[in-house]
Amino acid sequence: MLYLSQMLGKPVLDSQGEEVGRISDLAIQTGEVFPRITSLAFLGPSKTPFMVSWRKYVESYEDGRILLNKPGMDVRFSYLQPDEILLARDLLNKQIVDTQGLKVVRVNDLKLSTSGRQLRLLGAEVGIRGILRGLSPALERVALSFTKVFGHGLEENIIAWNYMELVDRDLSNVKLSMTHKRLSELHPADVADILEQLDPKQRGLVFDHLDKQQAAETFSELQDEYQADMIDDLTEHEASELLAQMDPDDAADILGDLPYEKAEKLLWLMGVQDQRRIRSLLGYKEKTAGGIMTPEFVAVGEDATVGETIERLRSLDEDFESVHYVYTLDGQARLTGALSLRSLVLAAGDTKARELATHDLITVAPDDDQEDVADAISKYDLLAMPVVDENGVLLGIVTVDDALDVLEEEHSEDLQIVGAGSLARAGRTGRDSERQGLGDLLVWLLRKELWFVVWAVLAFLVTMSGNLELLAPSLVFMPFVLLIATDVVAFAVNDLIEYGSADDAPAIGRLFGRNVAASILTAGAAALLGLLLFASMGSDVPPADSPMASESSTLYPLQAMLLEGFFPAVVACFAVIALSVLVTVVARRRLDHDRPLSVTSLSLFMMLFGLVVQMGLQVALVYGGTVGPVA
Repeated sequence: MLYLSQMLGKPVLDSQGEEVGRISDLAIQTGEVFPRITSLAFLGPSKTPFMVSWRKYVESYEDGRILLNKPGMDVRFSYLQPDEILLARDLLNKQIVDTQGLKVVRVNDLKLSTSGRQLRLLGAEVGIRGILRGLSPALERVALSFTKVFGHGLEENIIAWNYMELVDRDLSNVKLSMTHKRLSELHPADVADILEQLDPKQRGLVFDHLDKQQAAETFSELQDEYQADMIDDLTEHEASELLAQMDPDDAADILGDLPYEKAEKLLWLMGVQDQRRIRSLLGYKEKTAGGIMTPEFVAVGEDATVGETIERLRSLDEDFESVHYVYTLDGQARLTGALSLRSLVLAAGDTKARELATHDLITVAPDDDQEDVADAISKYDLLAMPVVDENGVLLGIVTVDDALDVLEEEHSEDLQIVGAGSLARAGRTGRDSERQGLGDLLVWLLRKELWFVVWAVLAFLVTMSGNLELLAPSLVFMPFVLLIATDVVAFAVNDLIEYGSADDAPAIGRLFGRNVAASILTAGAAALLGLLLFASMGSDVPPADSPMASESSTLYPLQAMLLEGFFPAVVACFAVIALSVLVTVVARRRLDHDRPLSVTSLSLFMMLFGLVVQMGLQVALVYGGTVGPVA
């Protein structure tokens, strides 16, 4: 097989064997399944660019060079045609979207096949071999040999050209690798995953190729930060039209995050009906049943017949919110029952709706917490849950897909609290763990073993500063303090997960009292152990000329180290446990304001706090004259 990287820079010889230039690019026509090379671009004398027809002038490609069928003086040059693209300029080192793996990849090389004097493009190499080959073919061979020694081959990763679609010539050129599906046929959630991996310019160009309905559905699947960026890039009319196409609850969520003036302008640009549907949801608080419900539901009077109800369903627009139940209302629009679609299909046409309806319904108020609503939908296996006001009037419904979004959001928040947000994001985009490199491993180790990193760095700094003799006792017992600091942060985080809302969480004073009691028990047990160790060593120091002097010369420094290092460490642990309630306070406030929470930062803060207490107390003991530095 042949690769583009192997051809670039190779000589171009005329029929008389004279070199007329060096290969700089190859052109193809985009309409074929496996397109033929149609033109040859090369750099002539003084780096002058030329292009010739492959069919007319190329005799063969062999021995790493192109042979022309005419003398250089008889070659007539041509130009790039509208349906042609250049492989090196327009494809090599550009991003494409692999819709099978739902990820953005980079074209590292292009694979060609030879058929007589003709070349055809087979596909794009997006794996590591393309990178190595571009750097040096010898480097690729070394890597292949190295991997074979360990029983693992370095496989090619080719995306076939017949599964690629040129999105836009001016894009220069984002390509879509289509595995039997075009972009418009993908699920909106899959398209959203792809868009989130593109840079803003490419994201906007690809988004423009979606029809209005798919664009609206895809937009609702994007994460909040991408929605905000794309809204800013759209004109006001485009943004208003897009929001009007979306489900009302999704549009209301987006508008609620925009500045008031901009949200109002976008609403006024909509039609009256779309504006009314969305405005009815904007008055509800975030993370409540009212905030996630949709006002699109099907309701009929109690006296309506099955036939009339089915005709009502048939008259709905195609883009109407999915219908799970038909609700029955009394004369004051109060909810009285619900019918499943199955019961409607099986019943006689003249049967009254009230006779089929289930009247023992589970409902929620618009101010109920969204997580409680989602849990209730999951608990009772419902497809939708009605939201009613204090008079029983039906305001909207919370559908099962909205409940799943809430549960996923709450789960992601829990993962973020415990420092696993990156894992959740990786799972959402479908990235394989095998693609995580050395940097990911080092970051993971840093987070998991942060105490050791802090201890090693501090030990190095103490040693380099010349204060090792003074601070050696602190360094010996420092891991004890660091591990306690890490554990209390983990314990505080567990409190946050267990008590999701501030209303359910214990009072700060109660938490502080619990922590103080735990710190007294821990410090007391540690101090008792230290006293036993200290007593077992003895306290009498023999005279210098005593036969025991040689043995006691090591015993007394151990006593001093225990006094200088162990007891300050115990006090530091007491302080860390007692004041770890600050972690709960800070974390709860940040979560209440939807601010990111880093467990690593909290752990580092508590570690530094403990070290300040420990080392400060040890220095105070030394300079206060209680003990002297360990010799």
